[in-house]
Amino acid sequence: TRAASVRSAMARHAGPRLPLIVKNLIPTLSSVFESQRITTTAFFAELLNSNVVNDLLLLETMMDNVTGRQKDACILVRMLALRGLGNIASGSPEKVRKHGAKLLASMVNGMDDKDDPHNLVALEAMSSLSKLLDHVEERDIQSMLLHIAIRIRPFFDSEQSDLRQSSILLFGNLTKFSECNCEVFFEQILNGLVTLLLHLQDPKPEVVKACKFALRMCGPNMGCEGLCDMFLNHLQEDRSLHYGEFMNNVCKHLMQSYPEMLNRLILTNLFYFKSNWVDIRAAAPMFIGFLVLHVDEDHCQQVDLDQLISGE
Repeated sequence: TRAASVRSAMARHAGPRLPLIVKNLIPTLSSVFESQRITTTAFFAELLNSNVVNDLLLLETMMDNVTGRQKDACILVRMLALRGLGNIASGSPEKVRKHGAKLLASMVNGMDDKDDPHNLVALEAMSSLSKLLDHVEERDIQSMLLHIAIRIRPFFDSEQSDLRQSSILLFGNLTKFSECNCEVFFEQILNGLVTLLLHLQDPKPEVVKACKFALRMCGPNMGCEGLCDMFLNHLQEDRSLHYGEFMNNVCKHLMQSYPEMLNRLILTNLFYFKSNWVDIRAAAPMFIGFLVLHVDEDHCQQVDLDQLISGE
C-alpha cells in the first residue's frame, strides 16, 4: 500500500525527474541487502501500474530489470517482480502485445518455481497471467496453453482458497484461446469438469464465483448446446443455485452427449469421497447417483460396482 501511494505521488508530481530516480534505484535491485531489493522491486512493480513509465520511455528498461529479479534468492522479491510484469497490463496495455512472449514466459517460470513452499510466487504468476491474457497475441499463448492448463490443475483443490480461486479463474480465461487446440484443450476441460462442478459447493464464496465463471467459459467448448445453456443461465455470478436440481440436469446432458465418459467421471468423483470439505464430500456421491440414473443400459457395463460400493 505504501509503495502504491509513493508510486501514485511520483507519477503525478515527479514526472521529468523519474528517469533519474529510476536510474539511481536500479543498482539497489541487486543489493546485498534483501530489504533494499524488496523495497525497490515493490516500487518498480507499482510504477509499472502507471502509463507514466511508457510516456517517459522507461518501460523497457524497468521491465528488463524487474524480469532479472525472477532468480532472486528472496521469494518476496520474485513475487513482486511478477506483480510488476503483470501490472503492465493496466499501466501500458498497448505494450503487452509487443512483449507478450517474454511476459508469458515469466509467468510460466513463476508457476514452475521450485523454491516456493507456500506458493506465493505461483499465486502471483496466475493472477498476473489472467491480467495479461486480454492483451497478448493468440500465437504467443498457444504454445504454452497446454502446459499452463496442466500446471494449474492441482491448485483447484488447494487448501489455500486464494490459490483455488486464482487457478480456476485463470483456467476460465485460458478457454478463450482453446479454438486452435480444440481437441487438446477439450481433454483439459474434461479433466477439470468434475472438480469445477463439485467446487460449486466450496465453503468460500469467492471460489464458487470463480467456478461459475470457469464453467460459463468452458460451456461453448463442450459441444453440447444444452450444457452450455445451463451453465450460462444458471451460473450467473450473483444468482443463487439449487445445486441438486442443477446437477441432475447437468448429468442428464453429460450422459446424453458423453455416455462413454461415465466411468471416468465416476472415478474422479470417488476421489472426493475423502475431501476435507463436508459439502463437497456430500456432493460427490450425489453426482455419481445422477450419472448412473441418466446413463442408458448399454453404457452401464462401464461401472465397476465393487469399486463404487467400497468408495475407493
